Amino acid sequence: MFDFVRRRNFYYLLSLLVLLPGVISLIIPPALKAGIEFTSGTTFTARFQNEVEEDELRSALGDLGHPEARVQRTGENKFLVRTSELKGTTEAPPLGPAPEGERDILEAALVERFGSMVDADGEVVDRFIEYASVSATVSREIGRNAAIAVGAASVAILLYISWAFRSIPNPFRCGIAATIATLHDVVLVVGAYSLLGKLFDMEVNTMFITGLLTVIGFSVHDTIVVFDRIRENNARYPDLDLPTSVNNSILQTLGRSINTSFTVVLAVVALLLIGGVTIRPFLVVMLIGVITGTYSSIFVASQILVTWEERDIPRLFRRIAFRRAPAPSEG
Repeated sequence: MFDFVRRRNFYYLLSLLVLLPGVISLIIPPALKAGIEFTSGTTFTARFQNEVEEDELRSALGDLGHPEARVQRTGENKFLVRTSELKGTTEAPPLGPAPEGERDILEAALVERFGSMVDADGEVVDRFIEYASVSATVSREIGRNAAIAVGAASVAILLYISWAFRSIPNPFRCGIAATIATLHDVVLVVGAYSLLGKLFDMEVNTMFITGLLTVIGFSVHDTIVVFDRIRENNARYPDLDLPTSVNNSILQTLGRSINTSFTVVLAVVALLLIGGVTIRPFLVVMLIGVITGTYSSIFVASQILVTWEERDIPRLFRRIAFRRAPAPSEG
């Protein structure tokens, strides 16, 4: 029978090595490449009827007063563009025609330069296909609410698991272990996204926050499955010590955890291959989070319970203190 528990220090070291690149990336500014929801600005998708090169569109936007524009080709003559916030596009007077906003001016100028713009069906519309604009005030509010949501979810997990496993000794240990495992997953996902932002210009947006909260839920769900089996084994075999009970519980739930995660990963990969650009941040977070959530439920959360029970950390400090203590002088 494989002994997962005995190798717990190796799993901690492995987690540290996996987390390290992302943490270093987060330390190097900018920690994350923020989308317009967090920094304000405008994004739009433009699709042209005629052949247009990415550099030509970037140069045209520069000539039109948007040298900061970021242009990314997403299909045949189709581009995703991000600029500073375009003003006057959502305000309309109570009477009379709406004044021409920056969006209207930009659309007209691009049509004049590159020819007609078309929609997803190829029909001439001379308008952007997708358009979103967020002000600085709204972006600050979104950022604050996202931080509150992640923090509230962590506290709720701690309280719920401590209550749900109140029938076993020291139930708060389960809550703290699950919270640490969840933070492990959050740091790994955010660190990975920091690297992806620096390497591939992937931005953090509200879909990223949605994916992160989903990952937190998935991670806790997987951890609860293992903890629940530990509770059952403790009730069925009261004389069994905790390390053995934890190891047996991991072995009994291992197949279920891997099979569940594997089917979710297959679905997410399929959506990544055929899904749209809009939900890609959510899918990338899900893909990383599902894998690390399964790992942490087996190799982090459960192992913390054993480390706590076996007093590994005080023993480690005593060992370090003993090595630093001066040797007694002879004579």
